[in-house]
Amino acid sequence: MKNDNLLEAIAKIEHEQWSHWVKYMLDNLTPENIERWKRQIQTEYENLTEKEKESDREWARKVIGLFGKER
Repeated sequence: MKNDNLLEAIAKIEHEQWSHWVKYMLDNLTPENIERWKRQIQTEYENLTEKEKESDREWARKVIGLFGKER
């Protein structure tokens, strides 16, 4: 995959991630979730729970999968 194609593929995944998050946020906008999200914003990755880390890993795996495609 050429660099421009890789860039576009990663940007596409980033947009999918953002869209997924915004839809989830709008569907689950509660005071409890707002407080949890504020905590997560202020928390370094290393200090997240395993469940929270796995959510980030899910999207990281999608990006890594792009590197296995033909260049």
